[in-house]
Amino acid sequence: MNKISGKTVFVGVSGGVDSSVSAALLKDQGYTVIGVFIKVWQPVFLKCDWEKERTDAMRVCARLDIPFITLDLEHEYKEEVADYMISEYKNGRTPNPDVMCNKYIKFGSFLSFAKEKGADYIATGHYAQVKEVGGEYVMFQGVDSNKDQSYFLWTLGQYELGSVLFPVGGYKKDSVRKLAKEYNLLTADKKDSQGICFLGHVDLEEFLGHYIDLKEGEVFNTKGEVVGVHNGSELYTMGQRHGFTINEKDTDREPYYVVSKDIEKNTVTVSHEPNDKDFNKKEVSLEGVNWITNPPKDGKEYQARIRHRGELHSCTVSGSSVVFKEPQHGLAPGQSLVLFDKKRCIGGGIVS
Repeated sequence: MNKISGKTVFVGVSGGVDSSVSAALLKDQGYTVIGVFIKVWQPVFLKCDWEKERTDAMRVCARLDIPFITLDLEHEYKEEVADYMISEYKNGRTPNPDVMCNKYIKFGSFLSFAKEKGADYIATGHYAQVKEVGGEYVMFQGVDSNKDQSYFLWTLGQYELGSVLFPVGGYKKDSVRKLAKEYNLLTADKKDSQGICFLGHVDLEEFLGHYIDLKEGEVFNTKGEVVGVHNGSELYTMGQRHGFTINEKDTDREPYYVVSKDIEKNTVTVSHEPNDKDFNKKEVSLEGVNWITNPPKDGKEYQARIRHRGELHSCTVSGSSVVFKEPQHGLAPGQSLVLFDKKRCIGGGIVS
């Protein structure tokens, strides 16, 4: 590795293996590394793990002999991530809190804090890659396709990509764990975090029930017949196959999945073989569009991903409209649609 001297990087250390190895790699490269644990808002009714995660992050920094800082972004997280998520569900949409967490917390408030303190860069444990091509910063998928997190980073622009380092983006996950053992880090065998950014696994019904008046309602089939009950229409998204109760006795029946819902009437419609126009879409419009470099070229074929680790689907782009080669099932308003040119992430938007 080429040694870097005179550059300071603030690493977001979460108490997990990826951020721990990121800090270790950067120190080995010669950066002046400062570990920063981001403390965020957590509702009182959820199990609180942040103190344990902070302790693990602190011990990693002690092992690497680097300074450790706690950054309190509780207010920012509540406003930009939690309130956004609650509002979107309340309006019948399907939000992606991880995208907003990256935009406003990690690459918003954390980046601003680091720059104010004199940092040249921030770094995180994301599995993605940034390269300078022709004087512009471009983002590529992580080497490990099973861990790639570029889907969650489509809102980043030139300023953010020029200010961030993704040290583990060029590694497979098993190599990262091997490095953690070589560095003698306590996080080497720690399980990966899952669920919502910072909050972890959350029971959606329990969480939303504290902020939205969820009411039981009727489940209809596409013929308009009542076939079951649900626990609150706000809880469901297009294509969902669980969480509602079907009254039919036939145990061999095909599964139902959600094809539409009406928040005002508090109803959910399900089908075995969906043909609902709201469920099968060949063209969608995007809002809040962000292109990392230049906008897509008219007529050129790109690939779209509509959920993390979902399949890539061929499409063309014109302005804020995406036209798929084949109709797509279960595109829900509020979802992030992310566009790729082979391995390169070119940006995306929110399904309107």
